[in-house]
Amino acid sequence: MKRIALFIFLGAICAAQAETPPRATLRVALWTLHRDPTASVTPLTGATLQLCETCPNQPGKPLTLQANNATLTWTEPNQLPRQSPQLLLAGNWRIAAHSESLTLGDPLRISAQSGALLFVATLPIERYVEQVVAAESGPADSPESLKALAVVARSFALQPRHGHAGFDVCDSTHCQFLRWRSSPQAHEAAQSTAGEVLWISNHRAEAFFHQNCGGRTAAASEVWPQRAGAGPATQKALLSREDPYCGRAGSPEWSTTLSRAQLTQALSAAGLAPSGWTTLTVAQRGPSGRAAILQIGAIRTAAEDFRLAVGRALGWNQIRSNWFEISPQGENFHFHGRGSGHGVGLCQTGAAEMAGAGKNDREILAQYFPNATAGEETTAIPWQSLPGQNFTLETSDPTDRQYLPALTQALAEAQSRSGLHPNAPIAVRAYRSTPVFRDATLAPGWVAAFTEGNRIALQPLRILAARRLLAGTARHEFLHALVETESTPQTPLWLREGLVEIWSGEPIPPAKPAQSPDAISQQLAHAASLAESQQTHRAAAWYASQLLNRHGRAQTLAWLRAGVPQSALGNF
Repeated sequence: MKRIALFIFLGAICAAQAETPPRATLRVALWTLHRDPTASVTPLTGATLQLCETCPNQPGKPLTLQANNATLTWTEPNQLPRQSPQLLLAGNWRIAAHSESLTLGDPLRISAQSGALLFVATLPIERYVEQVVAAESGPADSPESLKALAVVARSFALQPRHGHAGFDVCDSTHCQFLRWRSSPQAHEAAQSTAGEVLWISNHRAEAFFHQNCGGRTAAASEVWPQRAGAGPATQKALLSREDPYCGRAGSPEWSTTLSRAQLTQALSAAGLAPSGWTTLTVAQRGPSGRAAILQIGAIRTAAEDFRLAVGRALGWNQIRSNWFEISPQGENFHFHGRGSGHGVGLCQTGAAEMAGAGKNDREILAQYFPNATAGEETTAIPWQSLPGQNFTLETSDPTDRQYLPALTQALAEAQSRSGLHPNAPIAVRAYRSTPVFRDATLAPGWVAAFTEGNRIALQPLRILAARRLLAGTARHEFLHALVETESTPQTPLWLREGLVEIWSGEPIPPAKPAQSPDAISQQLAHAASLAESQQTHRAAAWYASQLLNRHGRAQTLAWLRAGVPQSALGNF
């Protein structure tokens, strides 16, 4: 359902926050594996461009781009080519290259690097996380395994270094795979774990995930030998462990046969071994039994480097993991193994099996990251769930328990005023600070609370209580959650918002608004300011009150569930 928010000016609250805010955005490189020398960009809604950070905005224009070594050349229609170090795009643009097209609404920097175009989008972290979850999850996943994956993806992304210059992470499996789109399930997983990362002994834990561990996860040091001297947090988190859940789900074995010529091509392209080698054996195995070091003629190389080299050159379905045996067969080598991926950290197959067996995201993370706990991004304080009557309070502040009676009363009043009741407990997530709330919800500064489906996000309860806003804010958001529970995709936004305004006791305008109901829905979805939002909410309340007065509560609630017929609006 459409995002709903309560709009209250909170300038004083925001100014009172002294806590260091978490990181809000990531610089994500687009299409890094394609290394496109040419591309085109087409302006869409609100598109602008700049030639540098301090240059003035220009209206967006269709452009053809080309990389000449480190020089960016761009051409407007019917104009001579121009050059600049970079282009900065804002608003909505369509980018096209290598027979693929993508529409982005996030800020985009375009430059040239070694003869290829470099596209770097600046994404809010939670939007990035939900896109990773959407791309990396599978049909066996359910909400709890998706939540665990979201925590791992966020923990990985917020590590300080991933080997890139000019951006934080790429969109390939070198970092975490993105298709640059989301899904409702991925969005829910990101929102319900917003700001949570893995911690060990007050140190951020490194986190990884893979498809199938084959029944036992790998230690980081056996897959990446250079990590053998990593810090204690990494060593404690990335251990080799038995995984009965992956084994229960089934870890199919795989096999492939590759010729010496094919392997020579792949190894030479990766710079791992020159031609002329004749023998290929496993020189060393790790604690999990996986190949750690291979002997290729006189050269020793990490098995993971070998797997990646073969995957890039010959396809990722050839050597699916490092858990294999090698059998020479004349000029060929036969590989027989099990599992899929590097095997370190969270096993997606096992996590999905755990979720299917009723385990929650915390239990899943404990299986794959022993000694680690999920906590706030900047404080490491863990989240806890406090049960209420028909709701659950999620908080990282133990003192928030004192507000359970106020929230209970607010929900009871919302049910009494609306006549609606939740069909499942409503999740109320209270954030420790305003910056954390903003980064998690992407809400503007004048928003005190945010409701989506049956999930409510609130600014710090202690601040709302001190300003005597907690009761009204909570009641208003519970009304949103109750209305959203009854609504369908056909329910107009003006009706959902209007009913909440009425049941919240907000004043109803005496005169018919100038806007039509459809126009009000559009303005509600794209309010640019507090004043515009308040005016549009009052207009929605006028139309909703007309339905209640003329047709009664029962019929209005039926239309809430099924959509309002045009005939009911004809006499307004």
